[in-house]
Amino acid sequence: MSASDRKNYRPETLLVHAGTLRSQFNEMSEALFLTQGYIYETAEACEARFAGKIPGYVYSRYSNPTMNMFEERMASLEGAEAARSTATGMAAVTVALMGLVKAGDHIVAAKALFGSCRWVIEDWLGRFGVASTLVDGKDIDAWKKAVRPNTKAFFMETPTNPTLEVYDIAAVAEIAHEAGAKLVVDNVFATPLYQSPLTLGADCVVYSATKHIDGQGRVLGGCILASEKFIMDHVHNVIRQTGPSLSPFNAWVLLKGLETLSVRVERQTASAGTVADRLAGHGKLVRLIYPGRKDHPQADIIARQMRSGSNLVSFEIKGGKEGAFRFLNGLKLIGITNNLGDAKSLITHPTTTTHQRLTPEQRAELGIGDGLVRLSVGLEHHDDIIADLLAALEKV
Repeated sequence: MSASDRKNYRPETLLVHAGTLRSQFNEMSEALFLTQGYIYETAEACEARFAGKIPGYVYSRYSNPTMNMFEERMASLEGAEAARSTATGMAAVTVALMGLVKAGDHIVAAKALFGSCRWVIEDWLGRFGVASTLVDGKDIDAWKKAVRPNTKAFFMETPTNPTLEVYDIAAVAEIAHEAGAKLVVDNVFATPLYQSPLTLGADCVVYSATKHIDGQGRVLGGCILASEKFIMDHVHNVIRQTGPSLSPFNAWVLLKGLETLSVRVERQTASAGTVADRLAGHGKLVRLIYPGRKDHPQADIIARQMRSGSNLVSFEIKGGKEGAFRFLNGLKLIGITNNLGDAKSLITHPTTTTHQRLTPEQRAELGIGDGLVRLSVGLEHHDDIIADLLAALEKV
């Protein structure tokens, strides 16, 4: 599929066809290239390929036909010039940020982050002399005030994990660019179907492909998407030299997952909206948060930067941790796990799982109460999901 063809097709079509490469056998389904290296016809050809003077694959740590098909399909869907795949979503986040900074630089990030992302910014990068400032992502003035002369990167996830806050990407991108910095956005919860950070001014988008893109709990993977210049200046060589590579097998599984992404996510989102409306106002809940409802605190931002809600619903149960555990233990259909975006409905208790490394004070600041749970709505019938939730709430 040529670049001009990609512009003419809609996302659902790109998810099935974009980036496809065929061998001399003209296979219908994408081929799985399980190889570490490649043979060169001559020593001169080998030298030229290693020097980048002629196209071709060199080593599967950073170039492989199956990986490239996945990257091309992701880039087509995202509207990005280039993409690089990684072994996990956290590898994508880490590579994207480390490629932008060095000792003495500074990062500004939203406080509301997945626990591992926060650790990378505060602890890991801090070990190498990279300072960081965490801000309330909703507060545009806070982003402005956090800028220093050595600020090189901004980072946010939106919607956030697990409180589903939504941040103004365009406004933050403008601040970053005025400071000479780059904005990296974790777009996992919105998926590339519902939010396009690059068109809103972000410089780089990262995904945990482990979630919706696989969508069936099978493999790990990540992806970094940006302009060709950004990828070559900040990402490609980090992956080439350090090796946080996606395996060809996982790339193939993710390719097949992309074919059904729109069907799955649209169905899950519709069910999540129904679930949220049914649970809103329930007597056992302190609050309910869903990006598709008009009572969401950032409904105005959602209306202008997202095309739909999400398959994620978060709600806080009365009785704190004890109430939440009674509820979780009362579920029969919905699985208790920390994953999301799966065909199966899944639920987690962030205080004791994804955000357990934070102090009680840090969690309270982010609105992560001991009774908060995060539900990832799957492909089951929404009436069965709702029945399971309501029955479990009776245990509280």
